[in-house]
Amino acid sequence: MKEECILSLLPGKLRIQMQKIVKDYEKLQEIKVRIEKPVFYFQDGREYMLKDEWGRPYIATKEEVRELLEYVSHYSLYAYEEEMRQGFLTVEGGHRIGFAGQAILEGGHVKNLKYISSVNIRIAHEVMGCADWIFPYITRNRSLFHTLIVSPPGQGKTTLLRDIVRQISEGNTYISGKTVGIVDERSEIGGCYQGVAQNHVGMRTDILDACPKAEGMIMLIRSMTPEVVAVDEIGTAQDVHAIEYAMHCGCKMLATVHGESMQEVKRKPVLGTLIKQKRFERYIVLSGEGKVGEVGGIYDDRGNTLYSFVGQSNTAGYTGMAGDEKCGKP
Repeated sequence: MKEECILSLLPGKLRIQMQKIVKDYEKLQEIKVRIEKPVFYFQDGREYMLKDEWGRPYIATKEEVRELLEYVSHYSLYAYEEEMRQGFLTVEGGHRIGFAGQAILEGGHVKNLKYISSVNIRIAHEVMGCADWIFPYITRNRSLFHTLIVSPPGQGKTTLLRDIVRQISEGNTYISGKTVGIVDERSEIGGCYQGVAQNHVGMRTDILDACPKAEGMIMLIRSMTPEVVAVDEIGTAQDVHAIEYAMHCGCKMLATVHGESMQEVKRKPVLGTLIKQKRFERYIVLSGEGKVGEVGGIYDDRGNTLYSFVGQSNTAGYTGMAGDEKCGKP
């Protein structure tokens, strides 16, 4: 099913060549198509250059990019103007199509894109159960701690967040089922297509898709009364103010942030204040070394180590959305 969905997005000749080369679509993460440049694909954490039938680099043509755009937009790119303004759109299956080209400005802001020269197909993967071992560290007495996932870009934080949300929504051994509100600004957590989540995020979960995080958190709290609020990649002062508002309203927070380490996150002007105030009670730090998604450490609000990968043997992994590839557990 996944193979058919992905191949249906590709123009004819490129589709045939990908069928010859790629055998395991569960390991395929990204396909990058650029006009008059070689096509690259990422599989199992490695980059590969697509070759043609004579072993030469497969060069994408302008016509192939145009055909690809027609397929992903159902021959009506203008109908996706709002999504295009953000530089991507989500297709059936939760796969995300990113674009680069010339920006059309209106009032100093990007209204749309034209002369699209690059397309990036990010393949969505779910790994249900990858967060199983995390729950003893982020819950107590069947209640959730405010939790922040710290990770370098592309190390599995969204995949981990998604499975934590699913299990909280459904309930498990460590926590009873809770109402969860997701603000999915980049359509990566739920992978909504025409308003319907393509990823499993739980039966008690409500999603505000393609909505700015700060505004969306307040909207969800006022309209859907979530017990838990989840957001991806916080960083602005507005995000922090909305998180503080959610916490004051009694909601538990789940969030992710880009960072190489706790020390780096503490130095961030806005987030550093939250950490110093001990607003988050648990920190899950992905190592950024070795396997993608490997947890380097879990810490409490005082910085005490609850779990450290140092000296442990990592025997498990998972494959997530392009870049969110493998998450190790002890």
